[in-house]
Amino acid sequence: MNTLNQHQTVLLELLKEFDRVCRKNDIPYVVFCGSAIGIVRHQGFIPWDDDLDVCLLREDYERLLKLPASEWDEKYFLQAEFSEHWPMNFSKLRKNNTTCLEKYHPKDPAHHQGIYIDVFPCDNAAATEKKRKWQFYASRVVVAKALGRRGYETNSKGKKLFMALCKLLPMKFFHNWAKGTRLENSEYVHTFLACTSKPKKGTYRREWFTERVDMDFEDMKAPVSAHYDELLTTMYGDYMRIPSEDERQIKVHAILIDTEKNYTEYEHYRDGMTWDVHTRNIH
Repeated sequence: MNTLNQHQTVLLELLKEFDRVCRKNDIPYVVFCGSAIGIVRHQGFIPWDDDLDVCLLREDYERLLKLPASEWDEKYFLQAEFSEHWPMNFSKLRKNNTTCLEKYHPKDPAHHQGIYIDVFPCDNAAATEKKRKWQFYASRVVVAKALGRRGYETNSKGKKLFMALCKLLPMKFFHNWAKGTRLENSEYVHTFLACTSKPKKGTYRREWFTERVDMDFEDMKAPVSAHYDELLTTMYGDYMRIPSEDERQIKVHAILIDTEKNYTEYEHYRDGMTWDVHTRNIH
């Protein structure tokens, strides 16, 4: 129900709140993924981007999740990984009394569906490429089990079969394996439990996350990796090249955005709606 600019305004508001809490509690983080490209290339949002990602090393991520709810302004809600009403392997900071209905039917009716920014963990990676691949495979089990609990919908028979098989496997074992719980202070880190589809693109040197620099993001300063060129090149290749209009393929994250109304007012409209990826309007 809102324009992309209105959506981005709320995302920026969420980032400012996240930044405030992290700086107050001395919890380091970096703006990540396409949002980092936005900082470096546009000094703000990629003009056609509709999400915002941040990432923290696991130990800092865990400290963030342990903060009391009183640390956050009452307008916001930290939806922690594997918490009540949120079965996923990463977290989100959401704004209360807003709407962001995504392209699936939540199994849990109490699931918060306000506008959000993604909060991703960055974990210890094994020393060899072969062992990191096994960590990646373990992460796929965790993700599949989490998506199944969330209500993920797919027409892929292969994905359906894999998700069904993963239901039989123990979550804790594979989660600890993927996190590299015995690999403290490893030379490499990974984001297999975040937004990575391939092991090599999700593996980085630790200093790419421990060494940070503040850069302009819209009307604020936000931290990115001090090694952003190496990081973004690993993830995206020639990230500084601005795509042509035909190449600007938008991964639409929601079928309905409303910056002023609570999602509970819209849930019964989910079925039968179509989403215009260019105007962000509902039909």
